[in-house]
Amino acid sequence: MRAVLIILGVLLLAGGIYVLAGHGSYQTTDTLVQIGSAKVSATHDKALPQWVGIAGVVVGALLALGGFLKKG
Repeated sequence: MRAVLIILGVLLLAGGIYVLAGHGSYQTTDTLVQIGSAKVSATHDKALPQWVGIAGVVVGALLALGGFLKKG
């Protein structure tokens, strides 16, 4: 259990830092025009909000510390 906490914590910590560095993004597709079965759509890249990175760093640090400090 201890190793799982440490690994999850480190992964969340690394992911949070990745998002805070501005590299995290996702794609959305919007339909611009639809006439019958024909449609025109556009795909946009959107950055993940900064709070997602902060939450990842905080939760990851807490899990990793919990794993390191847990007895047994």
